[in-house]
Amino acid sequence: MDKIDSNYSYSFPAIRAIQAGKPFYIATCPLRIIPKIFIYDEEEVPVELRSQRTLNKSRIPEMTKYLLDAPKDYVFSAITASVGTDVAFEETEGAHNMGTLRVSMDAQMLINDGQHRRAAIEEAIKENPELGQDNIAVLFFVDEGLKRSQQMFADLNKYAVRPSSSLGTLYDHRDQASELARYLSMNAKPFVGFTEFERSSISVRSSKLFTLSGIKQATRALFTKGPKDGFTEEERNIAELFWNRLNDYMVEWQQVQSKSLSAAEFRQEYITAHGIGLQALALVGKDIYSLTELEQDKKFEALKRINWLKSNSIWSNRAMQHGRLSKAVSNIFLTATEIKRQIGLPISTEDLTKEKELLNT
Repeated sequence: MDKIDSNYSYSFPAIRAIQAGKPFYIATCPLRIIPKIFIYDEEEVPVELRSQRTLNKSRIPEMTKYLLDAPKDYVFSAITASVGTDVAFEETEGAHNMGTLRVSMDAQMLINDGQHRRAAIEEAIKENPELGQDNIAVLFFVDEGLKRSQQMFADLNKYAVRPSSSLGTLYDHRDQASELARYLSMNAKPFVGFTEFERSSISVRSSKLFTLSGIKQATRALFTKGPKDGFTEEERNIAELFWNRLNDYMVEWQQVQSKSLSAAEFRQEYITAHGIGLQALALVGKDIYSLTELEQDKKFEALKRINWLKSNSIWSNRAMQHGRLSKAVSNIFLTATEIKRQIGLPISTEDLTKEKELLNT
């Protein structure tokens, strides 16, 4: 057994393994001691002397809330740390490479990946001490100096790719906007069979029309909801009614559904085959629903008469910028404003001023 210099040490149940010819240890650690034993490089240390990015404190409240809101249902991935050479591994008799990892209390332990998780754990335990009884996996690598720690950080993050917003929406069962988007994709006429669930963009030859993330964003726009806002059952019913009702007045949507127009041709030629059209229509729908039922019918009917072709000059500098679609928030606003003008919806003085400023920019 290796010896450590200090008589005082932390002990972790662990598995010893080999990677790139060097031993590393997979251990479990109670959350309550994570903030006590792991340090991260402080912001005042020059970047060239650190082994990871500066802590982004704006991320901590959201991660802390996640822990506090789902104490029985959260998932935190393993923390990766470099530890000084003052370690020893005591193998359990009869269990090859399984045993106890002992780390001197004097050893320096630096987090290579997971410093935001560490900070969130610290804050969450302050509010809910019972979380401290939970465990998290920790990968310990024996430190070989700053250069090795910096290389570990680069290697750990080099191939990290965030999932697409559509895939995140599909798998997120805590976010009510995602839940509503999934419901609409299965129940609202424009989206049933035409929703791209995995990607946030649609390939040229795809038979899909709308991304799941696009449906979520457009439905938020319908109710002027922020990213963290929830939805009531009544709002879910209104959303389903709106998209189904709108479908009755969108000629090209119906043509694609009946296969008289290909999805590829529709996306190539029309703004209503894209997220900007969907969000702009939702913004207009929000205003339409403030009218009487009779006036609503008139405005929906007027939507049928609009020329949605990208080549239509009314979309220039609105949905279209330099011959290409633009998904910028300002372009969504400008497109929605023009749709309101086309169907005779009142446009507020504030919006007219904003439109003039954006078009003259």
